[in-house]
Amino acid sequence: MTRAAMRLAPRTGVLAILAALFCAAAVLGGQGAVKLVFATIGGALLSLIGVIHVLIWQFRRAHQRAQEAISEFVCHDAAPCFVTDDEGRLWYANHAAERRFDTAAETLAGVLEQVFANPSAVLYRLQKRAETGGAAREDVATRRGHVRLAAHRLGHGGVLWRIEEMGDRSARSSDALHVPAITVGRNNAVLFMNASARQLIGERVKSLDRIFKQLPVQSGVVYEIATRDGPQRCLVAEVTHSAGRRELYLVPVPAEASAETAEAARNGEPGDSWRRFEALPVPLLRVSPDGEVLESNRLARDLLGVQDCAGLHLSTLMEGLGRSITDWLGEVARGREANASEFLRVSRNDRETFVQVMLKRAADAGDRALIAVLNDATELKTLEMQFVQSQKMQAIGQLAGGVAHDFNNLLTAISGHCDLLLLRHDQSDQDYNDLVQINQNANRAAALVSQLLAFSRKQTLRPEVLDLRDTLSDLTHLLNRLVGEKVTLTLDHDPADHRLRADKRQLEQVVMNIVVNARDAMPGGGEIRIATESLVLSEPMQRDRAVVPAGSFVQILIQDQGNGIPPDKMQKIFEPFYTTKRTGEGTGLGLSTAYGIVKQTGGFIFADSVVGEGTVFRLIFPTYEEAVDAPAAPQQETVPDAPTRHSDAVILLVEDEAPVRAFASRALRLRGYTVLEAESAEDALKTLEETDLHIDIFVTDVVMPGMDGPSWVRKALESHPGVRVVFVSGYAEDAFGEGRPKIPNSVFLPKPFSLTELTEIVQRQLH
Repeated sequence: MTRAAMRLAPRTGVLAILAALFCAAAVLGGQGAVKLVFATIGGALLSLIGVIHVLIWQFRRAHQRAQEAISEFVCHDAAPCFVTDDEGRLWYANHAAERRFDTAAETLAGVLEQVFANPSAVLYRLQKRAETGGAAREDVATRRGHVRLAAHRLGHGGVLWRIEEMGDRSARSSDALHVPAITVGRNNAVLFMNASARQLIGERVKSLDRIFKQLPVQSGVVYEIATRDGPQRCLVAEVTHSAGRRELYLVPVPAEASAETAEAARNGEPGDSWRRFEALPVPLLRVSPDGEVLESNRLARDLLGVQDCAGLHLSTLMEGLGRSITDWLGEVARGREANASEFLRVSRNDRETFVQVMLKRAADAGDRALIAVLNDATELKTLEMQFVQSQKMQAIGQLAGGVAHDFNNLLTAISGHCDLLLLRHDQSDQDYNDLVQINQNANRAAALVSQLLAFSRKQTLRPEVLDLRDTLSDLTHLLNRLVGEKVTLTLDHDPADHRLRADKRQLEQVVMNIVVNARDAMPGGGEIRIATESLVLSEPMQRDRAVVPAGSFVQILIQDQGNGIPPDKMQKIFEPFYTTKRTGEGTGLGLSTAYGIVKQTGGFIFADSVVGEGTVFRLIFPTYEEAVDAPAAPQQETVPDAPTRHSDAVILLVEDEAPVRAFASRALRLRGYTVLEAESAEDALKTLEETDLHIDIFVTDVVMPGMDGPSWVRKALESHPGVRVVFVSGYAEDAFGEGRPKIPNSVFLPKPFSLTELTEIVQRQLH
């Protein structure tokens, strides 16, 4: 309403004239009705003029208050600030703007003409974006450097402009270089040319096509450019920045070597054009076709981790091609290489570094030298390796799950029938020791499958609340025998009471694996220190690629005094089958198994190592906090019901693997149970329909062809409620229960299981 009144303000004079005419007509009119009409119209127009003036006064007062508030807000801002109307006319300039600019101009565009050419286009673009989004900003390259121009839409009309000068930008710093440098924006517009570039070209150009005949321009390529002295061949090095801006650095390359350049080449010294390498902000190498490094600049040497690489072969500095680097260089030198860009690994020991090498031919003293432009690709290759590693781990996890299912069925049949044979042989029998060997090796095979499932995080855990001090103290006796006499094992407990919820057997496995690796890292002896301590995080802790949330944790530190792990191998220590030990001394599953167990438990594992000093592993687990419930009513001791007699229990055994079914059936019958067998879920449901016996317990495999175990059990419980269930499977327990309600009165028995384990869990279910 107020803005509409402002637009009507210039027309109030016309309204006043019309009101005067109608009032005069009312006075001079002859008839009473006509006088009344003219007087009414005239009065209405006068009232409208009054309302418009009141609204204009209110708008100007509100605008003045808003302007005073904005002025007070930005008055002492260190950056120049302006307030303009929608047409760009200046309303206000703060102290910084008055000191920095000549504010005598009426518009902001007139003020900014002192800084860069044609500011109207930039201001119009920013103002339109601010009208849509409320605010907008843009970086602009100027002769003095870079400025960041920000526009904010004001509520009562107008725009607040803020101009921030950017420190140490490349356009400003490149002006001090002796190498010609050009700042290029979108659509190949030349934003800035340093003094060397202006001297080389001879003028300040506005578009890149005034310099180069061929567009687009590629880094590392020699182009013929237009200069004040005629066509000149230059090597181009490019640095890309944000906001679509890039820097082009030009190194003149003479078409024919001068006598001085030729003499320098004969003496093994670089020519004048190559002396500018050192000043270029791009890692560059000059390489002969046979691979010898002729010249390098400082950034290239820093990237390669050497102080001087002149005279070295490129293959000693980098590695990673499937073919010879010399062959690759020769192909590029002869112009037969379609792809002259390769990702290589730098041969340095302090850290793992990858570079993208772009090779281009360039004439130098009559010889076909090669220009290698290096780009640090470590972050890119790290992300690529992480992606490949995740895919590899996923594939290995799927393979482990499939192997576990099939292999555990075989192991169940082998160890189970071995148990049946052992029942018929005593220790005096000559076959007894052979059967024991079969049983022990079957158990070793089962442990190997368990390790495969551990690093793929698909094993079945049996978590319980553990006192960390008691667990580690009990484990110390076994660890002392593992480390031997040369190694001293010390245990240091924090006085605080540490309780966590984890699988005790798996936690012991983690500690044992790390301690064994620490022992092997100290062949001459030393000390292994195991310490526990509290860790309370008030905010999330980021370490490597993991983020530990805030909360209360318990930390286990396992520290050795061994040889340490080199930095380039630290990223691979948790990979499956990766080992630094000699063939036959390690499987590469120890740390990967520990990693899988820790992650499946909900914890974190980190490693720090210094070569020559030792390694420390940190295991971080959330502390167990017992829920505070209402005190339970004291329970009266009750006399348990008499256990079901073996001969009275009827078991329905469902297993698709015939050897496993045969072993389980014989084992249960030996304990006096009545066993009904079925090789599929469909056969089991059919058996339930045909038999008149009361079924006490279902023992069923989980994964079977057709209907799986949980599905047929749910259907069977509709007609046989209350029957207890024992699920057996070679997969992990959560492989079939994820997303589905748990079946009541059911337990899980992982394969491979022994005769004793099967009969004991069935007996517990019956009681």
